[in-house]
Amino acid sequence: MTELQSNTWIPLLLKERRPGMKLEKAVGCLLALMQMAAMLTVTGAVPTLKHSGAPLNARSCHIAQFKSLSPRELQAFKRAKDTFEESLLPKNSSCSSHLIHRTWDLRELQVWERSVALEAELALTLKVLKTMAELALGAVLHQPLHTLRHIHSKLQACVPAQPTADPRPRGRLHHWLHRLQETTKTESRSCLEASVMFNLFRLLTRDLKCVASGDKCA
Repeated sequence: MTELQSNTWIPLLLKERRPGMKLEKAVGCLLALMQMAAMLTVTGAVPTLKHSGAPLNARSCHIAQFKSLSPRELQAFKRAKDTFEESLLPKNSSCSSHLIHRTWDLRELQVWERSVALEAELALTLKVLKTMAELALGAVLHQPLHTLRHIHSKLQACVPAQPTADPRPRGRLHHWLHRLQETTKTESRSCLEASVMFNLFRLLTRDLKCVASGDKCA
């Protein structure tokens, strides 16, 4: 028991002691309680809080509403993708359309890892589309960017704020996050744009739906 705890218990015990109880007896009870607390702490019998790997702000995680987007929202994304393919898709390019594509499914990850993967994927998508909107597709990307920013703001409440020793991306998720980071450094802007556009509907209809379904996505 710490000094602060003892300073809290002493006046409380003196206040609550039964009429007729001598001060010496009250102090003796206090010392016995302090000794028991010390023994329980040493032996590990006193439970301690541990980080479970779940988001610290899980109560504010409201991602379930995005299990499916409205037809109007999906149509806005399709219009943006079609416009890109018609006007900005690099012709005869050596770009790979699978720069950010995964050969595995989010269902193969732990539930908390899925939100980490989706958040990274969504952050890159927003970054690339924002640049595209500033340079060429501002009008057609206005609604898709608004929708993605809204989803991203809600998703951030579902991601572990600070992965500690226990909840830390490993295995395929770790390697994919690393590849995603390297891709943004080494690939050209036009190749990133193409990859993001081709990955758009996978993100919206598969990955987002899986994360929004929580542990029911299996």
